[in-house]
Amino acid sequence: MRINSKYKGELEVNIKKLKFDKKGLIPAIIQDYKSKEVLMLAYMNRQSLRRSLASGLTCFWSRSRKEYWVKGLTSGNIQSIKSISYDCDMDALLIRVRQKGVACHTGNRSCFYRKLKYQKSNTKYQK
Repeated sequence: MRINSKYKGELEVNIKKLKFDKKGLIPAIIQDYKSKEVLMLAYMNRQSLRRSLASGLTCFWSRSRKEYWVKGLTSGNIQSIKSISYDCDMDALLIRVRQKGVACHTGNRSCFYRKLKYQKSNTKYQK
């Protein structure tokens, strides 16, 4: 699929080749295009991906509310798409964006602001 968008440049994604799960969803990792910081993880279906390509803004499928949502539509914290890549298995997306404001609904720049506590182990793993 080739779509000319309102934003600078073109995005090309062959949606038919992507592997959506049984619910018709594919995970989308959202990354700041300059800093490379991972901002959030959300899910898209084919239609939300098409909407994103057409508008140049990230549009997701809410698994809990069962509806589409454009990131920042109410808060103003929009994500302008710079590029979309997919992984080697074609079952995950990496979307690089220009983030306006914060990405997380908590007010943090990234949704990944919490750290797991762990201790380094001297355990050796065997094949």
